[in-house]
Amino acid sequence: MELEAKKKGRLIIVSGPSGVGKSSLTDDALKDLEGFERSVSVTTRPRRKNEVDGYKYNFISKEDFDNLIKEDKLLEWAEYCGFQYGTPLDFVEEKLKQGKNVILEIEVQGAMQVKKKIKDAYLIFIVTSNISDLKKRLKNRDTESEDNIEKRLKAAGQELKYQCYYDCIIVNNDYNEALLNLKQVLLLQKEAV
Repeated sequence: MELEAKKKGRLIIVSGPSGVGKSSLTDDALKDLEGFERSVSVTTRPRRKNEVDGYKYNFISKEDFDNLIKEDKLLEWAEYCGFQYGTPLDFVEEKLKQGKNVILEIEVQGAMQVKKKIKDAYLIFIVTSNISDLKKRLKNRDTESEDNIEKRLKAAGQELKYQCYYDCIIVNNDYNEALLNLKQVLLLQKEAV
């Protein structure tokens, strides 16, 4: 009797400017879909109100983050608006070997690093139709100072230049439509493994 080789999981990256809705869309898509694991990033950014350590982020010191870099324990890492963000390598490798599909919600610098290392990673970019919508969303979520909002909007201008490197672009002007599109893309990628 021959045993069937276990399929390796697929790595899917979700990126887009701050405030575009990528976290909400990813959260809501994963509520309805099975077979996906969200990676928990590490960051030196202070925890915002209502954030739970260990859910989307593990909040760590700059010293601990620098040690993860030195020990080559991050799949990717980047500095964004003055803070460091990264993806723990062990978690991603373990889940992919188990045949699970792993979703990384990361910014474009990290996505480009991952794509160089994992060629078959599938990249999804979330956008809105204009920057003024983005500014309104950032103000409405009431988690950032005016200075941080301006930094994030400036970063958004740079991030938008990278969308040409992504496999799929989803426009989030209508949340329900964007959610449906994200679910469909994730299901197609799950089948493609």
